[in-house]
Amino acid sequence: MIFHRKTFWFFTALCITLFFILPILAIFYQSWQVDWRNIQHLWHTVLTDYAINSLLLVLGTVILSLVFAVPAAWIVSNYQFTGQRILQWLLCLPLAMPAYLVGYLYTDMLDYSGDFQIWLRQLFGWQSRSDYWFPEIRSLGGACFVLALVLYPYIFLLLRVALLEQPENLNQSGKMLGATSWRLLYKVTFPLARPAIAIGATLVAMETLGDFGTVSYFAVPTLTTAVYDTWLGYGDLGAASQIALLMLAMIFTLLWLENYSRRKQKIYQRGYEKHQRLKPLVGVKCYGAQCYCWGLVSIAFFLPLAKLLYWSVGYFALGRLTRFFEYALHSLSVSILASVVCVLLALILHFYARLSLQQSPMKQRWAKGFLGFSSLGYAVPGTVLAIGILIVYTQADHQLHSLLKGLGLPPVGLIFSGTMFALVVAYTIRFSAMAIGSIETSFNKISPSLDMASCTLGYNNLKMFRKVHLPLLSKGILTALMMVFIESMKELNASLLLRPFNFDTLATHVFNFTSDEQLELAALPAVTLVLVGLFPVILLTRSLVVSKKA
Repeated sequence: MIFHRKTFWFFTALCITLFFILPILAIFYQSWQVDWRNIQHLWHTVLTDYAINSLLLVLGTVILSLVFAVPAAWIVSNYQFTGQRILQWLLCLPLAMPAYLVGYLYTDMLDYSGDFQIWLRQLFGWQSRSDYWFPEIRSLGGACFVLALVLYPYIFLLLRVALLEQPENLNQSGKMLGATSWRLLYKVTFPLARPAIAIGATLVAMETLGDFGTVSYFAVPTLTTAVYDTWLGYGDLGAASQIALLMLAMIFTLLWLENYSRRKQKIYQRGYEKHQRLKPLVGVKCYGAQCYCWGLVSIAFFLPLAKLLYWSVGYFALGRLTRFFEYALHSLSVSILASVVCVLLALILHFYARLSLQQSPMKQRWAKGFLGFSSLGYAVPGTVLAIGILIVYTQADHQLHSLLKGLGLPPVGLIFSGTMFALVVAYTIRFSAMAIGSIETSFNKISPSLDMASCTLGYNNLKMFRKVHLPLLSKGILTALMMVFIESMKELNASLLLRPFNFDTLATHVFNFTSDEQLELAALPAVTLVLVGLFPVILLTRSLVVSKKA
């Protein structure tokens, strides 16, 4: 009986893991079932340019993100000035802004017909574009700028925590040895902060490579837009899978380079070092620090939000509130289902991992492998994931249709690939890492002695899980539910490919109006998406910043 119970939990965890990785495996399979003439034609015509644009976009966005984040993190981590405490929170808020919204708003302000250039022409008496030069916002550089404004908080958060954790003893020892401030920065501070910078830059690169909304609006052809156009424009799923496979290779190369670059780096802290004390800033330096930090958060968050709020009020009567509530209901229903399914599957995987602690090392390695593979979805761009889901569940619909036809029953249509089911699956796989990570944190706080005591009292596995684990996991479960729900509300890439006919979410509704240059009419849903996105940003900031003493 014990053998059967252990086998049941093992195969359940195995099936869940296969559910998470099956779309990725399907991309590998489908990429070989392709008319190679089509992919060769793409390579000889446009695909090389798309790949180069993707690399340039990633490189430009990472560099600009470092330019924005590193000075801000250094200032708020090492110096004390008026507004420093509130700025350490505010500088993280741009993560809540969808990049394509920021792109539209800055295009509206900085384009030739925008308010800023009109003001410049009136101020200097210029008559036409030939009278002056102004950077083109609808360009690769403009896309890098917009994405960096939204994504720099990844580097800022991790770097700030790394700077706060650096012991003051090392700097004092360096000064005693005659090191200057710049030498301390190069020899001590930067090497200790390098892992945080590398991880943050990798996150920025992954998010940039997977972005569709911004590059589509700016008309910058990248591999992400190539996947979308190849599938919807040409109907060639095999070629789309080939491009998706190339993107996956780039993503995993980034992850490997990040790990390889610090493979020999080991940092140990003894736990009793004195942390850095904040140095007071006064005079010109204080004003300079405030101008930089407040200016950054203003152009990245407050200015776009103010514009959206202005449009929400000014165009409220034209906002089509009936459609707004309809699409909000769509987003709520899909996001709630995805968050519940995602958390349930994460609980089962972690419970199997918990049970494996009492078994052989081989079983423990299997459990860790299941958790690792099940978290891969977050590293896969939404457009790529959508292609994998289409491959798997379109085939499932065809098999179901053949089965019903063989039994003499009427067909039921595309119930897997043509309904909300596909969206729920996409959100569940895409954000599984959030649920797994949140529940893992709570599970690690439960002492194994409680499991032993439960077995002594005669509890079976399910009763132990229900009576002991669940009450202690409640905070982690609520956090996981909220994180997956909110991220699902904002997901755009997978939604554009997998949504059923006549089914829009708030994200796709806003993007459609953005693409039609009519965001003013969808300003209220856009504000809703931004406000919803603030909750995970605040939670993330609280977990990484408040736990460290500033």
